[in-house]
Amino acid sequence: MIFNHKKIIHSLALSALLFGSGASAATTNDKLVNSIVELRGEVERLYTDIKENKERYNSEMKSLSMQITDSEAQINRETTAMKLAQTELEKVKKKIQETSSGNEEIKPLVLNAIDLLEVTIKEGMPFMVEARVADLEKIKSDLNEGLITNEKALSLAWVSYDDALRVTKEIGLFKQQIEFKGKSVLAQVAKLGSVAMFFSTPSNEVGFVTKEADGYTYKHITNPEDVKKIVALFDALQKQIRTGYFELPNALVLQGAN
Repeated sequence: MIFNHKKIIHSLALSALLFGSGASAATTNDKLVNSIVELRGEVERLYTDIKENKERYNSEMKSLSMQITDSEAQINRETTAMKLAQTELEKVKKKIQETSSGNEEIKPLVLNAIDLLEVTIKEGMPFMVEARVADLEKIKSDLNEGLITNEKALSLAWVSYDDALRVTKEIGLFKQQIEFKGKSVLAQVAKLGSVAMFFSTPSNEVGFVTKEADGYTYKHITNPEDVKKIVALFDALQKQIRTGYFELPNALVLQGAN
Protein backbone atom coordinates (compact mmCIF):
# COMPACT_ATOMS: atom_id res chain seq x y z
CA MET A 1 0.00 0.00 0.00
CA ILE A 2 2.77 2.38 0.90
CA PHE A 3 4.40 1.76 -2.48
CA ASN A 4 1.18 2.46 -4.36
CA HIS A 5 0.64 5.67 -2.40
CA LYS A 6 4.06 6.92 -3.37
CA LYS A 7 3.35 6.06 -7.01
CA ILE A 8 0.12 8.00 -6.89
CA ILE A 9 1.83 11.04 -5.38
CA HIS A 10 4.53 10.86 -8.03
CA SER A 11 1.92 10.65 -10.79
CA LEU A 12 0.02 13.67 -9.43
CA ALA A 13 3.21 15.71 -9.20
CA LEU A 14 4.18 14.82 -12.74
CA SER A 15 0.69 15.74 -13.98
CA ALA A 16 0.85 19.08 -12.21
CA LEU A 17 4.24 19.80 -13.74
CA LEU A 18 3.02 18.95 -17.20
CA PHE A 19 -0.13 21.04 -16.73
CA GLY A 20 1.92 24.04 -15.53
CA SER A 21 4.28 23.79 -18.47
CA GLY A 22 1.35 23.71 -20.86
CA ALA A 23 -0.22 26.84 -19.34
CA SER A 24 3.09 28.70 -19.49
CA ALA A 25 3.53 27.74 -23.11
CA ALA A 26 0.01 28.93 -23.93
CA THR A 27 0.72 32.32 -22.30
CA THR A 28 3.95 32.68 -24.28
CA ASN A 29 2.15 31.88 -27.51
CA ASP A 30 -0.53 34.47 -26.76
CA LYS A 31 2.12 37.14 -26.17
CA LEU A 32 3.88 36.17 -29.36
CA VAL A 33 0.64 36.38 -31.35
CA ASN A 34 -0.16 39.79 -29.85
CA SER A 35 3.33 41.05 -30.66
CA ILE A 36 2.98 39.85 -34.24
CA VAL A 37 -0.40 41.57 -34.54
CA GLU A 38 1.06 44.81 -33.17
CA LEU A 39 4.05 44.61 -35.49
CA ARG A 40 1.81 43.96 -38.45
CA GLY A 41 -0.30 46.99 -37.52
CA GLU A 42 2.84 49.12 -37.19
CA VAL A 43 4.06 47.92 -40.59
CA GLU A 44 0.72 48.83 -42.16
CA ARG A 45 0.88 52.29 -40.57
CA LEU A 46 4.40 52.76 -41.89
CA TYR A 47 3.30 51.72 -45.38
CA THR A 48 0.44 54.23 -45.13
CA ASP A 49 2.85 57.00 -44.05
CA ILE A 50 5.22 56.13 -46.88
CA LYS A 51 2.38 56.25 -49.38
CA GLU A 52 1.13 59.63 -48.07
CA ASN A 53 4.67 61.07 -48.04
CA LYS A 54 5.23 59.82 -51.57
CA GLU A 55 2.01 61.43 -52.76
CA ARG A 56 2.88 64.67 -50.96
CA TYR A 57 6.38 64.63 -52.47
CA ASN A 58 5.00 64.04 -55.96
CA SER A 59 2.51 66.87 -55.46
CA GLU A 60 5.23 69.26 -54.28
CA MET A 61 7.52 68.29 -57.13
CA LYS A 62 4.70 68.88 -59.60
CA SER A 63 4.01 72.28 -58.06
CA LEU A 64 7.71 73.21 -58.14
CA SER A 65 7.95 72.05 -61.73
CA MET A 66 5.02 74.30 -62.66
CA GLN A 67 6.61 77.22 -60.80
CA ILE A 68 9.90 76.67 -62.62
CA THR A 69 8.06 76.59 -65.94
CA ASP A 70 6.19 79.81 -65.08
CA SER A 71 9.42 81.48 -63.94
CA GLU A 72 11.21 80.50 -67.14
CA ALA A 73 8.29 81.84 -69.18
CA GLN A 74 8.39 85.10 -67.18
CA ILE A 75 12.14 85.40 -67.70
CA ASN A 76 11.68 84.85 -71.43
CA ARG A 77 8.97 87.51 -71.54
CA GLU A 78 11.15 89.96 -69.59
CA THR A 79 14.12 89.23 -71.84
CA THR A 80 12.01 89.80 -74.92
CA ALA A 81 10.62 93.03 -73.44
CA MET A 82 14.15 94.25 -72.65
CA LYS A 83 15.29 93.51 -76.18
CA LEU A 84 12.31 95.37 -77.61
CA ALA A 85 12.92 98.30 -75.26
CA GLN A 86 16.58 98.39 -76.27
CA THR A 87 15.58 98.35 -79.92
CA GLU A 88 13.11 101.19 -79.36
CA LEU A 89 15.76 103.14 -77.46
CA GLU A 90 18.16 102.83 -80.34
CA LYS A 91 15.43 104.03 -82.70
CA VAL A 92 14.77 107.04 -80.45
CA LYS A 93 18.47 107.88 -80.29
CA LYS A 94 18.73 107.64 -84.06
CA LYS A 95 15.67 109.81 -84.52
CA ILE A 96 17.04 112.40 -82.09
CA GLN A 97 20.31 112.50 -84.00
CA GLU A 98 18.45 112.87 -87.29
CA THR A 99 16.14 115.63 -86.04
CA SER A 100 18.84 117.50 -84.15
CA SER A 101 20.29 120.57 -85.74
CA GLY A 102 23.71 119.06 -85.27
CA ASN A 103 25.00 122.26 -83.70
CA GLU A 104 27.59 120.74 -81.37
CA GLU A 105 28.60 124.20 -80.12
CA ILE A 106 25.46 124.28 -77.97
CA LYS A 107 26.34 121.16 -75.98
CA PRO A 108 29.42 122.47 -74.09
CA LEU A 109 27.58 125.70 -73.32
CA VAL A 110 24.63 123.79 -71.87
CA LEU A 111 26.88 121.52 -69.80
CA ASN A 112 28.80 124.50 -68.48
CA ALA A 113 25.58 126.32 -67.58
CA ILE A 114 24.32 123.25 -65.70
CA ASP A 115 27.62 122.92 -63.82
CA LEU A 116 27.43 126.58 -62.75
CA LEU A 117 23.86 126.12 -61.54
CA GLU A 118 24.87 123.02 -59.57
CA VAL A 119 27.56 125.03 -57.78
CA THR A 120 25.04 127.76 -56.99
CA ILE A 121 22.55 125.26 -55.55
CA LYS A 122 25.18 123.46 -53.46
CA GLU A 123 26.59 126.70 -52.06
CA GLY A 124 23.20 128.30 -51.46
CA MET A 125 20.59 127.73 -48.78
CA PRO A 126 20.30 123.97 -48.11
CA PHE A 127 16.84 123.56 -49.61
CA MET A 128 16.11 120.31 -51.47
CA VAL A 129 19.72 120.30 -52.64
CA GLU A 130 20.00 116.60 -53.49
CA ALA A 131 16.78 116.49 -55.52
CA ARG A 132 17.56 119.67 -57.43
CA VAL A 133 21.10 118.55 -58.25
CA ALA A 134 19.80 115.10 -59.28
CA ASP A 135 17.48 116.77 -61.82
CA LEU A 136 20.43 118.63 -63.33
CA GLU A 137 22.54 115.48 -63.43
CA LYS A 138 19.78 113.72 -65.35
CA ILE A 139 19.78 116.46 -67.98
CA LYS A 140 23.53 116.07 -68.40
CA SER A 141 23.28 112.28 -68.50
CA ASP A 142 20.48 112.29 -71.10
CA LEU A 143 22.38 114.79 -73.21
CA ASN A 144 25.65 112.83 -73.09
CA GLU A 145 23.86 109.56 -73.90
CA GLY A 146 22.02 111.09 -76.83
CA LEU A 147 18.57 110.69 -75.31
CA ILE A 148 17.74 114.36 -75.84
CA THR A 149 18.84 116.91 -78.40
CA ASN A 150 21.10 119.84 -77.62
CA GLU A 151 18.13 122.16 -78.02
CA LYS A 152 16.04 120.12 -75.58
CA ALA A 153 18.86 120.14 -73.02
CA LEU A 154 19.14 123.91 -73.41
CA SER A 155 15.42 124.26 -72.82
CA LEU A 156 15.54 122.08 -69.69
CA ALA A 157 18.55 124.00 -68.37
CA TRP A 158 16.64 127.24 -68.86
CA VAL A 159 13.69 125.81 -66.90
CA SER A 160 16.11 124.82 -64.12
CA TYR A 161 17.46 128.36 -63.91
CA ASP A 162 13.92 129.71 -63.83
CA ASP A 163 13.11 127.25 -61.02
CA ALA A 164 16.18 128.38 -59.08
CA LEU A 165 14.95 131.98 -59.26
CA ARG A 166 11.49 130.90 -58.11
CA VAL A 167 13.00 129.12 -55.10
CA THR A 168 14.68 132.35 -53.97
CA LYS A 169 11.24 134.01 -53.75
CA GLU A 170 9.15 131.08 -52.53
CA ILE A 171 7.62 131.11 -49.04
CA GLY A 172 6.07 127.97 -47.60
CA LEU A 173 6.32 124.73 -45.65
CA PHE A 174 8.23 121.72 -46.96
CA LYS A 175 9.69 118.43 -45.72
CA GLN A 176 13.27 117.37 -46.24
CA GLN A 177 16.15 115.51 -44.60
CA ILE A 178 18.38 117.67 -42.40
CA GLU A 179 21.50 116.97 -40.37
CA PHE A 180 20.53 117.59 -36.76
CA LYS A 181 22.52 116.52 -33.69
CA GLY A 182 24.67 114.24 -35.80
CA LYS A 183 21.72 112.43 -37.38
CA SER A 184 19.73 112.66 -40.58
CA VAL A 185 16.17 113.69 -39.66
CA LEU A 186 13.08 114.17 -41.83
CA ALA A 187 12.05 117.64 -40.67
CA GLN A 188 9.50 120.24 -41.64
CA VAL A 189 11.11 123.41 -42.92
CA ALA A 190 9.68 126.91 -43.24
CA LYS A 191 11.46 128.71 -46.08
CA LEU A 192 11.18 132.46 -46.41
CA GLY A 193 12.57 132.98 -49.90
CA SER A 194 16.33 133.22 -49.76
CA VAL A 195 16.24 135.23 -46.53
CA ALA A 196 15.81 132.56 -43.87
CA MET A 197 14.87 128.95 -43.27
CA PHE A 198 13.56 127.47 -40.02
CA PHE A 199 13.00 123.83 -39.12
CA SER A 200 10.89 121.68 -36.80
CA THR A 201 11.81 118.06 -36.06
CA PRO A 202 9.41 115.17 -35.31
CA SER A 203 10.47 115.52 -31.65
CA ASN A 204 9.19 119.15 -31.70
CA GLU A 205 12.67 120.68 -31.55
CA VAL A 206 13.01 123.86 -33.59
CA GLY A 207 15.80 125.98 -34.98
CA PHE A 208 17.08 127.83 -38.00
CA VAL A 209 19.66 127.55 -40.76
CA THR A 210 22.77 129.68 -40.46
CA LYS A 211 25.79 130.04 -42.72
CA GLU A 212 29.25 129.46 -41.27
CA ALA A 213 32.72 129.26 -42.74
CA ASP A 214 32.38 125.63 -43.85
CA GLY A 215 28.80 125.89 -45.06
CA TYR A 216 25.29 125.94 -43.65
CA THR A 217 24.39 124.35 -40.30
CA TYR A 218 21.16 123.76 -38.42
CA LYS A 219 21.07 125.64 -35.11
CA HIS A 220 18.88 124.35 -32.30
CA ILE A 221 16.86 126.97 -30.39
CA THR A 222 15.90 126.38 -26.76
CA ASN A 223 14.96 129.88 -25.59
CA PRO A 224 11.19 129.66 -24.80
CA GLU A 225 10.37 133.03 -26.33
CA ASP A 226 12.22 132.29 -29.57
CA VAL A 227 10.70 128.80 -29.75
CA LYS A 228 7.24 130.36 -29.41
CA LYS A 229 7.95 132.74 -32.31
CA ILE A 230 9.06 129.92 -34.63
CA VAL A 231 6.07 127.75 -33.69
CA ALA A 232 3.78 130.68 -34.50
CA LEU A 233 5.44 131.00 -37.92
CA PHE A 234 4.87 127.32 -38.67
CA ASP A 235 1.24 127.59 -37.58
CA ALA A 236 0.68 130.60 -39.85
CA LEU A 237 2.25 128.90 -42.87
CA GLN A 238 0.27 125.75 -42.11
CA LYS A 239 -2.86 127.90 -42.39
CA GLN A 240 -1.41 129.35 -45.62
CA ILE A 241 -1.06 132.80 -44.10
CA ARG A 242 1.84 134.32 -46.03
CA THR A 243 1.23 138.00 -45.44
CA GLY A 244 1.21 140.02 -42.25
CA TYR A 245 3.53 140.82 -39.39
CA PHE A 246 5.70 138.02 -37.97
CA GLU A 247 8.19 138.40 -35.17
CA LEU A 248 11.11 136.03 -35.66
CA PRO A 249 14.33 135.32 -33.75
CA ASN A 250 17.34 137.33 -34.87
CA ALA A 251 19.72 134.81 -36.44
CA LEU A 252 22.68 137.09 -35.87
CA VAL A 253 22.01 137.14 -32.13
CA LEU A 254 21.31 133.41 -32.00
CA GLN A 255 24.44 132.21 -33.75
CA GLY A 256 25.79 131.09 -30.41
CA ALA A 257 22.72 128.97 -29.66
CA ASN A 258 23.13 125.24 -28.97
